[in-house]
Amino acid sequence: MLREIVFDTETTGVRANDGDRLVEIGCVELLNHIPTGNTFHVYINPERPVPVEAFDIHGLSDEFLADKPVFAEIADKFWEFIGDSKLIAHNASFDIGFMNAEYARIDKSRQISMERVIDTLALARRKHPGAGNSLDALCSRYGIDNSRRTKHGALLDSEILAEVYLELIGGRQAGFNLADEPAKVTNEQNSAQAAGVMPREKRVFKPRMTDHELMAHRAFIAKMGDKAIWKDYMPEEPSETA
Repeated sequence: MLREIVFDTETTGVRANDGDRLVEIGCVELLNHIPTGNTFHVYINPERPVPVEAFDIHGLSDEFLADKPVFAEIADKFWEFIGDSKLIAHNASFDIGFMNAEYARIDKSRQISMERVIDTLALARRKHPGAGNSLDALCSRYGIDNSRRTKHGALLDSEILAEVYLELIGGRQAGFNLADEPAKVTNEQNSAQAAGVMPREKRVFKPRMTDHELMAHRAFIAKMGDKAIWKDYMPEEPSETA
């Protein structure tokens, strides 16, 4: 089973090696490209003032962060959560740079290799060269509801990025590259139907999640709004009648 972690960070600035620190980490777990509802989210006391420029972006003040744990207190929990899974981030070198700088301060043996990271910004630039590829621009391009994103927030941005990531690797547009070959697609579909094979987009697979996991998954999807593309992949509610 493929496990991936979509994650985002908020910081006090843009220079991890010049004293800027993490103030928030948000992670969303995917299994086979489907969110499980399992998340990791924490605010962090950066042990330094938050500049006004950073506050204007994420809205996390010195007063709010004062009683939050320092990075050393959450480092083990984060490391355990990500395990050896692939990590997915937008402009990943920024987030990984901050994570590695934080770990270097407390445990130099823990560093995240870029070899295990998928950068959605790089994916977007390859797929849409010359176009705007910020998270907001990608949401607009793919019709993803980001109206909740009045300020940057690590967990919310991770939830939105999970939707963007699915689109970048195929998503609802998985067959668009065949759009210039309609006859071939039609013939393949007709052949499949003649053989009694249900088209891929109409197949329904029995979920492998437990009832508890499915309930958590439904609750997680509900927070994303009516336009969340994950709703297209939700198993139907079981019938109450036998």
